[in-house]
Amino acid sequence: MYIVIDDRAMVTEGYKALFSGEGVPSIGFTPSGFQEWVEDTPADHLNNVKAFLLGECQDRASFPTMIRRRSQAPVIAMNEATNLEKTLELFAAGVDDVVRKPIHVREILARVNAMQRRTEKHRANDDEISLGDIKVYFDGGDPEVGGEAMSLPRRERRILEFLVRSRGRWVTKTQVFNEVYGLFDAEVDEAVVESHVSKLRKKLRERLGYDPVQSKRYLGYTIA
Repeated sequence: MYIVIDDRAMVTEGYKALFSGEGVPSIGFTPSGFQEWVEDTPADHLNNVKAFLLGECQDRASFPTMIRRRSQAPVIAMNEATNLEKTLELFAAGVDDVVRKPIHVREILARVNAMQRRTEKHRANDDEISLGDIKVYFDGGDPEVGGEAMSLPRRERRILEFLVRSRGRWVTKTQVFNEVYGLFDAEVDEAVVESHVSKLRKKLRERLGYDPVQSKRYLGYTIA
């Protein structure tokens, strides 16, 4: 889920349509509506936010601090024009990135995914992660499932690694596709993700006796 904050409804609605075209859910807010939402929304819902996008609005330099009280998701400011002083002020206020409009939503997705990978590598050391009866290795080795190595096709292994890395939050089909095939691979249909995930879940269920992967419409996939 991406959150767009801007004074202009046409801007938030425009980005909502563009994200929807990429299969990514988003919500648009005016500054006042966003402040109320971010203060009242339950923490488990905020965990599903991938990034906050700050468009043109009054007092936006105060928004990163407001957001950080409730979420650690990246905050990206979107400027209408190049302005070094304004850019430096935004970084000083705590944004994670500043981009100039127009910017394609695929570039936004790529930037957020890169930030996420850096954060996860720092947090998890990225050598291996254990989650219940599953242990995945990030050196190309087969995962251990139920105490034994499980040989998986490359793409199923990468999906399992991505789900385990993303533990505790939902990832969309588009995010899984981008992780496995690359953000700009237009030669493959995203529908293949459902097939790969289905095969992976069947193998995990046969080995463990239960399915650790959950799926939910509009949210995507998560692993417990």
